[in-house]
Amino acid sequence: MEKDAASAVYLRLRKQAGLPAGVPIRLGDVASVLADSGLERRLLELVLIRPEQRDGNLIVIDMMQVISVIRERFPGLRVEFIGEPQVLVEMVKKEKKPSLILFCFVWLLLFFGAALTIMNFHADVSMPEVQVRIVEMLTGKRDEHPYLFQGAYSVGIGLGMIVFFNHLFKKKWNEEPTPLEVEMFLYQENLNQYVIAEEYQKMHQTGTLKGKS
Repeated sequence: MEKDAASAVYLRLRKQAGLPAGVPIRLGDVASVLADSGLERRLLELVLIRPEQRDGNLIVIDMMQVISVIRERFPGLRVEFIGEPQVLVEMVKKEKKPSLILFCFVWLLLFFGAALTIMNFHADVSMPEVQVRIVEMLTGKRDEHPYLFQGAYSVGIGLGMIVFFNHLFKKKWNEEPTPLEVEMFLYQENLNQYVIAEEYQKMHQTGTLKGKS
């Protein structure tokens, strides 16, 4: 106990963690720990919370909760926190095998939705007339149906989308994140902040109700 009291531990909570549903949440699952080797192993196995069904699939663990659990198990231990003040833990249930029918339905929906969007845009800006005029300027002849130009233009749209999104199926041309990945990252960050704020509000309301009772 004297050794524990004289030691210091440095903790850094992760922003987010995912664990299988039903398993206890240990310190090593949600944080990086720096301490004496023997103490570090015991800290990593320290159980913070045993989630119940009523807790849902998203659980917020605050640094104050972590400090409380550590000091209860190791009284007098000096805890130094670095980084995030809380971590959002997602309790992941076993994934079901994706439905091929549902996949095909979503793929067709997105395909025809994107096609209609492009066609409506072209209709709004009178693209067919513009293409006819461009071909006339290049060749000196007016062609009401410049299929060769339109075919090349359609292929160019596809290649441009591949270059813009930096993706061809699972192939990436470089390590630079795509615009879609950046938007998904920002969406996930905002979603995490919202969930954390909601969980804090629920915890505050629960504490208030307990105080009144």
